[in-house]
Amino acid sequence: MVTPGEYVPDITEGITRVEDLPRRRIERRSRNYAARMCPRCNHRAGRYAVATRTLHDLGDFRSGHPIDLFLSYSKHHCKRCGCRFSVDVSDLALPKCLYTRRVQQLAVRLVAEDGMPYQHASWHLWRDHRVFVPFATIQNWVEAAGKKKSGHIADALPGRGVG
Repeated sequence: MVTPGEYVPDITEGITRVEDLPRRRIERRSRNYAARMCPRCNHRAGRYAVATRTLHDLGDFRSGHPIDLFLSYSKHHCKRCGCRFSVDVSDLALPKCLYTRRVQQLAVRLVAEDGMPYQHASWHLWRDHRVFVPFATIQNWVEAAGKKKSGHIADALPGRGVG
């Protein structure tokens, strides 16, 4: 058992071939529903297709294996208004993103709060959490998190004095 402060060597140290890296562990998640409420007209919309996504999640540090989530989700079509939509999976990952929100939040926190450079944050995610994220992707996430809002925040604050 690993105790606090005990040095545990990296099991991937010295590996030069991709085939020798630890195998990924696959977890299956399903958001497949027969019908959902239409977001536009609030009527029942039936399922017309099922899609899948593979998301990279924080790995298992005890076994040293990366974790991939195979997510299957349903797509729906409202016959009343013609709206086509997918089941909301935004709690797991942003649209068209390969990584879960947990990975994104940890990467941004490493850079923003700990002041870690992008390349070091990328290495930290692989070494400690077994998820490989290119440092340019981390840079994009950090820049997106620090984006200015469209409205002025100072305008919404209460003022001092009369008027």
